[in-house]
Amino acid sequence: MSELVAALPMYDWPEVHDEVDAQWVRLRDAFRQRGINAPETIVRRNGDLPPVPGGIHDTNGKLIAPDPATLPPDELDYHKLWLHPALLFAQTCWGPMELGLSKHVQVVGQPSYDAYEGGQGELYSSALVMRTGEGPEARSPADGKAFLPLDLIRGKRFTFNSLDSMSGTIGLTRDLEAQGESLDIFASRSQSGGHRGSIVAVAEGKADIAAIDCESWALAQRFEPAARKVAIVGWTARRKGLPFITARTTPEKTVLAMREALAGLAEQPRIQRVG
Repeated sequence: MSELVAALPMYDWPEVHDEVDAQWVRLRDAFRQRGINAPETIVRRNGDLPPVPGGIHDTNGKLIAPDPATLPPDELDYHKLWLHPALLFAQTCWGPMELGLSKHVQVVGQPSYDAYEGGQGELYSSALVMRTGEGPEARSPADGKAFLPLDLIRGKRFTFNSLDSMSGTIGLTRDLEAQGESLDIFASRSQSGGHRGSIVAVAEGKADIAAIDCESWALAQRFEPAARKVAIVGWTARRKGLPFITARTTPEKTVLAMREALAGLAEQPRIQRVG
């Protein structure tokens, strides 16, 4: 039995648990064929993470996270997952990576977003959504540049999933700054806790606009009824999508083997080799 940890949490909506499990099976089997002791299943709860008595420490011995056994067992703390010393494979976001996570993990590869409007290879963008009828609908620009309807969004109430989200906050902030604006263009800002929550907040009139990454938007169109009440009015610029990561302490041989496995799966949707 493997003591290593794997997770694919970023697009793991309840309605697609079976699809995400199947994605892991493909990855797991490809890893095992290259001699990696990949775990049978992915984790979805703090309670599924192996305990780390004394807490999680960085390579210099500094405490950086508590023992997962002390966390609410039925929740999943992404940051503690990403920092876990037994992490073999998981997804994260470039927001947390830029804010310090990159010091504690290694990038293994990038997913492909070719299947989604707003995506191209390893690049993705976010759809700016408002309630249907409140602005002209917009298709993703072919050149991948930002399309921000400044006059339309000025003075609106903005909701976002989290402050460290590249797709929900940071990317839009950078695109606004490139046009001489900032998040101050909005009348107010509120945190929803997730892209799905942002869509619901806009649909219910609790907020006016949100930035939703293109894969989450595709999931919402499949499974979230509130998505039928909102429409795309703009797009952020394309940027690197969510990277696959492993612990900083994962041996180089294992990292290279995982990259080879990803390269072997590159003809299947969602997977691209790093670099």
